[in-house]
Amino acid sequence: MPKVLISDQMSPKAAEIFRARGIEVDEITGLTKDELIKIIGNYDGLAIRSATKATKDVIAAAANLKVIGRAGIGVDNVDIPAASAAGVVVMNTPFGNSITTAEHAIALMFALARQLPEADASTQAGKWEKNRFMGVELTNKTLGLIGAGNIGSIVADRALGLKMKVVAYDPFLTPERAEHLGIEKVTLDELLARADFITLHTPLTDSTRNILSAENLAKAKKGVRIINCARGGLIDEAALKAGLDSGHIGGAALDVFVEEPAKASPLFGTPNFISTPHLGASTDEAQVNVAIQVAEQMSDFLLTGGVTNALNVPSLSAEEAPRLRPYMQLAERLGSLVGQLVSEGVTAVKVEVEGAAAELNIKPITAAVLAGLMRTHSDTVNMVNAPYLARERNIEIAEVRHERETDYHTLVRVTVRTPDGERSVAGTLFGMTKPRLTEIFGITVEADLQGRMLYIVNEDKPGFIGRLGSTLGEAQVNIGTFHLGRRQSGDEAILLLSVDDIIPDPLLWSICRLPGVKTVKALVFQ
Repeated sequence: MPKVLISDQMSPKAAEIFRARGIEVDEITGLTKDELIKIIGNYDGLAIRSATKATKDVIAAAANLKVIGRAGIGVDNVDIPAASAAGVVVMNTPFGNSITTAEHAIALMFALARQLPEADASTQAGKWEKNRFMGVELTNKTLGLIGAGNIGSIVADRALGLKMKVVAYDPFLTPERAEHLGIEKVTLDELLARADFITLHTPLTDSTRNILSAENLAKAKKGVRIINCARGGLIDEAALKAGLDSGHIGGAALDVFVEEPAKASPLFGTPNFISTPHLGASTDEAQVNVAIQVAEQMSDFLLTGGVTNALNVPSLSAEEAPRLRPYMQLAERLGSLVGQLVSEGVTAVKVEVEGAAAELNIKPITAAVLAGLMRTHSDTVNMVNAPYLARERNIEIAEVRHERETDYHTLVRVTVRTPDGERSVAGTLFGMTKPRLTEIFGITVEADLQGRMLYIVNEDKPGFIGRLGSTLGEAQVNIGTFHLGRRQSGDEAILLLSVDDIIPDPLLWSICRLPGVKTVKALVFQ
């Protein structure tokens, strides 16, 4: 009989589900790291919230552990690489608290509009400052959503019910999905210029970090009110403070901070600023939902091998896994390449397989493509939920097997449709184990996709490679590998370089200014 440890406070529903399905369960909370290490070897599953830290040392001591289930979204308290190396599946419950978080954002929007916290404090202090607290109506105001996924779409629905106008910036929001939601898809600059209120509902990734930077906050409509119930780090907190002090920003409400717990912040005490201690998921209903979901997911895995919302493994049978694994790695990297180069507006994805790949189960390959594509914009995407998220955004998925002869023993091609037309990349397996790019946007380029890389499109003219090498050399950036492709002599050329270090923005700008350069992007492959 499988045995599970619940090590954090959780709804009793979780233990009830485990026991009802024949799984032995212990509820022992408040354990120190050493206490957890002493007993974790007795369990097949570990159910946690945010208090338990599933560190490398804990996982190393967990000789029988097969699955860690996080009742909630964030898994910062789980060492996922260590879990993967030990063969431990890590699951979360990304949708159990969506309504609760959306409602908290709406509550903070009301509080900002009517200055409720300050009015409450003033009144309870014996003052009666009726004329001081002049609020604004939400009706007919424009709400700007940064992120229109699961939580963002719920906020949009509630805002429309309040007779607000809703505009949204989301790289994966299609026009059809926007029409279905009753909102308008816009660029980030358009959103900043038009929104009376801005609310963020996007994960924290390299592409979203400080998305509300000092520069972007300066572009915002004067008097804008900003709400963040998503992740700390999406807003430059120093720039937000400056905007509030100057009056350019009319108000801000943060449920999340760059550093948590936020015991001190320059924002504290600023007029028209509201803060809550990461309460987005803190309702009775949400806590019950995530507890039920994590217990059901872990039970399915322990009893049947079913995998749902896993962050580090695909949904595969034991027989398929060894043969499919290198193809999925290739597919994930091709998807990641497209995702990093085509920033937004993907409306369709086509996955084509040829040669040996055409004989395999294409579903995991497609899931790996989608995970790679969408992971560039979301830190909760995996091979299990990527197809669901694609369907939610009305992204068309097509799978094609070709029996035709090909120049390669096996080939996987990924084509995406964007407002600017179709973009296609292709790759093969070197030695049937190592992923290798063979074509990018119609140009033949053979390259390994790994680590940090630099993608450059330039005019094919003499002297460019020397100028690029000198620029990188002066910046002390070492080139690992160098791959070149072109359509024809003197036409457009593509360079893919692997580099040993992070390419800072000033260096990217310097490369952009080199004669003949059309496009420069820094790429990262895990």
